[in-house]
Amino acid sequence: MTVPEPFLRDANVGSADPAMIDHHDPNDAEKIHGGSKLSTSENVQEKKKEDFLDQIVPAVDYEDEDEGDQIFGTDDPFPMDPNAPEEQQFTFRAVFVGCMLGAVISASNIYLGLKTGWTFGASLFGSIFGFAILKPLSKALPERFGGGYFGPKENVCCQSAATAAGSLGLLFTSGFPAAYQLGLLGANPQADFGRIITFTLCCAYVGIFFTMPLRRLYILKLKLTFPGAVAVAYTIRSLHVGRNAAANARKKTWGLIISFFISISWRVASEYAPGIMWDWHWAYWFYKAGWKWIICAESWGWIFELTPAFIGVGLLVPMTASVSFFGGSLLAWAIIGPALITTGKAVGVAISPHYPGYINYANMLLDDPVHSPSPKYWMIWPGCWLLLCASMAEIGVNYKPIFVSISLFLSPLINRLRPGKSVQLNKEDGLYDPTPIEEQTPWWLWIGGLTISTILSMLIMRYQFGQNAGVTFLAVIFSFIFSLVGAECTGRLDITPVTTFGNFAQLIFGGISKGAGMAPAVNQLNNGLTGMITLAASEQCSDMLGDLKTTHLIGASPRVQLYAQCFGALVSIFLSAGMYLVFVKAYPCINELTATTCSFPAPDVGAWRAVSVAVSSPSLPIPLSSGVTALCLGGFAIVQTIVKYRYFSPDKHKWFPNWNAVGIAMILGPLCTYPMAMLFGSTVALVWRRYWPAVFMMYGYSAAAGMIAGEGLGGIINAVLQIAGVSGSVHGTSVGCPMGEYCG
Repeated sequence: MTVPEPFLRDANVGSADPAMIDHHDPNDAEKIHGGSKLSTSENVQEKKKEDFLDQIVPAVDYEDEDEGDQIFGTDDPFPMDPNAPEEQQFTFRAVFVGCMLGAVISASNIYLGLKTGWTFGASLFGSIFGFAILKPLSKALPERFGGGYFGPKENVCCQSAATAAGSLGLLFTSGFPAAYQLGLLGANPQADFGRIITFTLCCAYVGIFFTMPLRRLYILKLKLTFPGAVAVAYTIRSLHVGRNAAANARKKTWGLIISFFISISWRVASEYAPGIMWDWHWAYWFYKAGWKWIICAESWGWIFELTPAFIGVGLLVPMTASVSFFGGSLLAWAIIGPALITTGKAVGVAISPHYPGYINYANMLLDDPVHSPSPKYWMIWPGCWLLLCASMAEIGVNYKPIFVSISLFLSPLINRLRPGKSVQLNKEDGLYDPTPIEEQTPWWLWIGGLTISTILSMLIMRYQFGQNAGVTFLAVIFSFIFSLVGAECTGRLDITPVTTFGNFAQLIFGGISKGAGMAPAVNQLNNGLTGMITLAASEQCSDMLGDLKTTHLIGASPRVQLYAQCFGALVSIFLSAGMYLVFVKAYPCINELTATTCSFPAPDVGAWRAVSVAVSSPSLPIPLSSGVTALCLGGFAIVQTIVKYRYFSPDKHKWFPNWNAVGIAMILGPLCTYPMAMLFGSTVALVWRRYWPAVFMMYGYSAAAGMIAGEGLGGIINAVLQIAGVSGSVHGTSVGCPMGEYCG
């Protein structure tokens, strides 16, 4: 699962940053152009400024004594600054810095994905740090050595390259470790490094290219919020535009840097005292004090974790998402799970005979998955089905614009084949594109890229892994279908359960392989690889749609973002694979199928492995009660989605549960630390926004981005310390940990 950061709350998507209020000094034009006056007259220039302010001042959000009142919406491009000079959008410096920043996030995502099953996009991190690096360089260096004007549109290019460079980590926190645990690949990743690189190449570009025809549908027609992308757009504008832009940029940058280094320090230090600084096993503490019955809360994962990353996520996601995520944990691991144990539908494993009542309910070593499943295995199927039904229902109620959007992208080709038959649009139609034609992506570019990447994937899968080319082509088609679901999740929630999409692809292609009479091991490898193609394509599509939303609001070029994404993806191929090797060197248990405790629980790996085994079995090993529950929950989600759209106005939709978040909670647990941390962060944000809105808009996004990235890099440092033999597991304390054993 991926969370393409950052996020906005549904109730406050119109909130403004003081830096977004554009009060211009009469000498702005002279300052921007390096001391030379503009060629237009002073009166004309002043009139342009007045018109510009007239466009952006009317709406009121909050009052600041220096800046006045101002908000922007989330649908239409921000007004352009008439004083801004023409800028080069696609530059070497922007792509290079963006790729380097994406590398940081890629390293973070390998850690976070193995720890939690979640990863985060690099958009906000890349936009703020990209500004912090490139703005000073643009002034300090001569133009021929990388200096010159650095504006918001080039900043968008930088953050888009960062997004792509940090995007492929989920392959190495789900499918690849599962394949090694099942013995489907070589002896170790080092021996398979060449095949890993070529397979990652298969996954890197398909999703990028078939994103382009979806832009009109999701951004122009449906006008999905893409709250993370809106946050990035607001941030970029506030860094570049306005009288106090420079001062606000420094404040935001320092806020990000401070939270970044605090999070790194906290993550590294907590490794040496995890029971005190990281996980609060409060139920175990009461258990030791004599309240024996409360150990069940510890068994079901109700542990409070001081995780900067997920508290930071809580600062950014809509409260609806956090409440639904927490509610999903309550439903799964406080109601359904205990009921399964009580009725004998699922079983747990005692952790120690010396601690009666302390049970492991997350065991995925399954001897009889139909009659004696673990609660975690039982819950995979309702969680996956709920995600698919909820997302497809969202697409179903908006099916008509999908076909119109694709036909619009193909209209030049249709015009050549059948003159006068292409779709004609007016501005009122909703699919009209305000982007200048020279900045739009031509049909031949995305179709050509999609064709080449698909053929390349078919060849690699055929000659490197022995998979039928037709099956690979079918995987690309299903990748597109699941990407529609991912776009819905990202556009409405900014949580994209791409691992679940991969699991469903496994189910589909496992059935195909079984029908072809393949041996179980071959089936497991094939369904795992095709599932990873779907996962990666869905993630790339969701990430790029978010970047295209930012591009739309800033008024930048979609074609430039496609170029930046392609370069960033190339970096991600080698970087993600390299970081995976580092982690499995430090923690071999990641790739080992054992019952012992590993520092990286890797929830996605267990689910991936379980699905691989299940779909390759002679009969589908899904418990009857699990299947019935899945059908009921999925049906309810579909009905509720239809009711929501048919009988309630869009402003009331935020009061309906987010079923994607509920499904994710069911798949992730029994591990309730992250829903609790997110809800805590969202509560802090709710109070912060209510009483100090200007301060939140200035520092909220920056602090959250720093917390997310900082914890991930802190995990990288911990991996290095583990390799060096000086980690917390060697020199740390077990005080506060269950059973007196180190719990870092």
